[in-house]
Amino acid sequence: MDLGIIEKAANAVADKHRLSIIMEIAKKGSIACGDVCCFTCLSQPTVSHHVKILVDSGVLNSTKNGRVVELTINKEMMKQLSMFFLKLS
Repeated sequence: MDLGIIEKAANAVADKHRLSIIMEIAKKGSIACGDVCCFTCLSQPTVSHHVKILVDSGVLNSTKNGRVVELTINKEMMKQLSMFFLKLS
């Protein structure tokens, strides 16, 4: 287990706005990046900043379909993060 990867993912999810993005994607399975502004009430540049952090950390996957960027949860990364915290309990 690479602690650098775990640290980056843990830092990415340690924000209330990013957690709300992750929770919405978990409910829906995937979401268009452009739709994130609607449920977070954040500006587009702020949403882009948060999404970039989540994607760069490996917490989210982004897939471009034409002009739409779809966001999904990287389940493998979430498993690694969960396993790390389970080992601490």
